[in-house]
Amino acid sequence: MLPSNLLSPAANLFLLPSTSCSPCNHVDELKFINAYDLHASGIWISRNQSRRNRRRTTMRVEMEVVAPQAGNRLYLGMDFGTSGARFALIDKEGAVCAEGKRDYPLFKNDETIDWARSWKTTLFSLLEDVPNHYRHLVASISIDGTSATTIIVDSNTGQPLSKPLLYNETCPDALPLVKSIAPVNHTVCSASSTLCKLVSWWNSADSNKEYATLLHQADWLLWFLHGKLGVSDYNNALKVGYDPEIESYPPWLLAQPYSMLLPHVKAPGTSIGYLKEDIRSQFGFPNDCIACTGTTDSIAAFLAARATMPGQAVTSLGSTLAIKLLSTNRIDDARFGVYSHRLDNMWLVGGASNTGGAVLRQIFTDKQLEELSKQINPMKSSPLDYYPLTSIGERFPEADPQMAPRLHPRPENDVEYLHGILESIARIEGKGYRLLKDLGATQVEEVLTAGGGSKNEKWTKIRERVLGLPVSRASQTEAAYGAALLALKGARLFMQ
Repeated sequence: MLPSNLLSPAANLFLLPSTSCSPCNHVDELKFINAYDLHASGIWISRNQSRRNRRRTTMRVEMEVVAPQAGNRLYLGMDFGTSGARFALIDKEGAVCAEGKRDYPLFKNDETIDWARSWKTTLFSLLEDVPNHYRHLVASISIDGTSATTIIVDSNTGQPLSKPLLYNETCPDALPLVKSIAPVNHTVCSASSTLCKLVSWWNSADSNKEYATLLHQADWLLWFLHGKLGVSDYNNALKVGYDPEIESYPPWLLAQPYSMLLPHVKAPGTSIGYLKEDIRSQFGFPNDCIACTGTTDSIAAFLAARATMPGQAVTSLGSTLAIKLLSTNRIDDARFGVYSHRLDNMWLVGGASNTGGAVLRQIFTDKQLEELSKQINPMKSSPLDYYPLTSIGERFPEADPQMAPRLHPRPENDVEYLHGILESIARIEGKGYRLLKDLGATQVEEVLTAGGGSKNEKWTKIRERVLGLPVSRASQTEAAYGAALLALKGARLFMQ
């Protein structure tokens, strides 16, 4: 556990200014209050923010009808996900002023996709998409990227020395070496970890090692804005071995020859510096606009949900089921794929199951899911006991690579069948939260929901009954919104 005097509460990642603040022209004129105070006083704006007034356009930029008051500063967040990127522009109260998205253009290089060029092009496209009349108000910018997406670049030019290694790419050749130096069950002891990718590159590269630097996707993209090569954040750096509890790389990692490639690490949402002059002039951002360290896409999505207290959790019901819980204790156990990200002086403990919406899509159409769900009585317990998986193997809350899907017996009534599947997934979710508690995490007290499954009200009521906890849909789930919150935090810290 972190010392009690380390940093500020985790809620500071989500600080909103007092709604009584008058319009201002400079970041240092903003007045902020603690998120706990906002919650207690009933001014918890973001959790109840309506999305009904959104005006969609046929373009990739989606404008909000919410306009900032004259002179108020804005905060820009960008999310670089698996298939595309988004931006969100928010004001000091967390209201979205503009947002948009871009698919990645697929540039080819020797029959393989040139992801580095694709991301860079998309970055500048998103900056162009920010409405002109808002750009002069932008006080800070932050970016999130996919976890463990790794780029080895030239430390002088910033140009990639090899193709980026994506979040889901593995380097099994490096895993034995990593396991030989890292503590047992450490987060880096996975073939897809950033450290395995670094070790694999180091052992295969013939030259340029002396002038190489490791960056993550978000680090590299932010470098185009601030120009200071070799800066990362402790969320992205976790899977390369950085220890956020002691705020440094551990001795076992620093003793390795490739440690000279490791980036300098700051807390997420920390100012790196002002935007480069060419970026400011090209896009019309003000002279005092700063770039702030980012985070991973999953952490940014959690930040967007505005869970701020120990015991609050976010369950993501997408193709798979992923849970993240704010805890006062750090939990890391590679046996179950459980690891902790630091959020100021708390820990975000998470795990991901192979069950989830992908199983439902194999059995039902979207229309069937909608119609059958309407007929379910969520207050009635289902006697069916399934373990819904799309294929053999489970990782959390049971680590069993040989676990087979269990979706039988199938009743004749499809309403009963769907009810049984939904309730079985809810039981797995509950088992996941119990495992985190058994491993030493704070007990869950409230669950916010993100992902497509959050739209199913009957499933929400089933989960609430099974978990015995209040369950609700998160009002904001876009990672770009979470990145914008980091930009807001960075502007506040910069002016202190």
